[in-house]
Amino acid sequence: MSAAFFILAINVCVAGIFATAFAVVAVTTRAAISARWLSAAYGMGALYAVLEFLLPLHGPMPVLSVALFTAFLLAEGLMVIGLAWHYNVPPPWRVLLGVVLVSVLVNVAILDMPRQSLLRALLYQGPYAAMQVIAVVVMLAAPPARRGALDLLLLSLYTIGAMQFLAKAVLSSMLGPGATEQDYITTTYAAISQASGAVLLVAHGLLLLLLLVRASMEEMTTRSETDTLSGLLNRRGFEGRAEKMLLRAHRIGLPMTLLVADLDHFKSINDNHGHAVGDRVIAAFAKVFKSAVDHRSVLGRLGGEEFAALVPASTLDAAQALAHGVRQEFSALSGTLTPGQRLSVSLGVAPLRSGEGLFELMHRADGALYQAKRTGRDRVCTANEVDAAEAASAMPVPPEDALPD
Repeated sequence: MSAAFFILAINVCVAGIFATAFAVVAVTTRAAISARWLSAAYGMGALYAVLEFLLPLHGPMPVLSVALFTAFLLAEGLMVIGLAWHYNVPPPWRVLLGVVLVSVLVNVAILDMPRQSLLRALLYQGPYAAMQVIAVVVMLAAPPARRGALDLLLLSLYTIGAMQFLAKAVLSSMLGPGATEQDYITTTYAAISQASGAVLLVAHGLLLLLLLVRASMEEMTTRSETDTLSGLLNRRGFEGRAEKMLLRAHRIGLPMTLLVADLDHFKSINDNHGHAVGDRVIAAFAKVFKSAVDHRSVLGRLGGEEFAALVPASTLDAAQALAHGVRQEFSALSGTLTPGQRLSVSLGVAPLRSGEGLFELMHRADGALYQAKRTGRDRVCTANEVDAAEAASAMPVPPEDALPD
């Protein structure tokens, strides 16, 4: 038995293990679509390796040769589709189908060419390299935010894979792939080819599994930090994201404001119209709030009918204008959601002070919100106004005889 034979046996086992692993991931996580395609890709890769075993057992069989080439090409195509689903990129169906059809026709046409021909080797290995390039293009089409260290490493592996297939074509013409297809498994070229393929097979599989596990963990974190009714962050998620944004704001000197909002008379909405309507009111305000603020803002439902938004690069005047816009837009929904009862919201606004933490900032914004509630609701108050009022009330009152006539 040749070294290539044993490496090929290992590749069958490895491909089967990864096919099973991705199938398990597909069943147990919400990353099911990409995991299904990746499982199918490794399953097809295992079939390719099995066909490699069958090839030496027969005489010349053009059909088996073409089937072997097609199986590996389909395995690569299925992997590209799995990548596309993982990165939320539309799978390049037409490109993949075109590459497969043209490549199979070319493969049939080169069956009778000399096996050591460089042109034949390039035409044989070229489609495999093309699939690796398509994978690179798919990954580059993903949003930049999706390109972490693991993603860049996988991108590098696909680039190396494309170059490896082209290098194999050159190596095949230099070392010789065997006088016949049945002799291939006994050649030095086969041992090198199978060994390099095994390394990339394991590296790709491990990285893809890590990416799916990472995506699953991110999804679990998002679900644990998201309020299902409003679709905004819950208190835990809001405070975690807001703390990070505040640290960045202090580091680069970015102005920032915090808005806190509380729906007025929410208990009476539930009492008069039912909790189902109350839930719709919560969801409607969340939609108004989200559409009004900058997409970089951190929004959350802190509990009950209380909401908050940390708005970056925002001055106090701009935040006040934003708060008044939210108040007016929400009030305009009164007739559609609560017939006979007017909707309103009170808001408090606090600009970030130098060195201030989230607790202090929220305390001042809550003070402004309390002032808006205390002075009649359906209004916007700022922490600066509260501070000024407190300072005025703390000033000593001069005696009557000291007052001017």
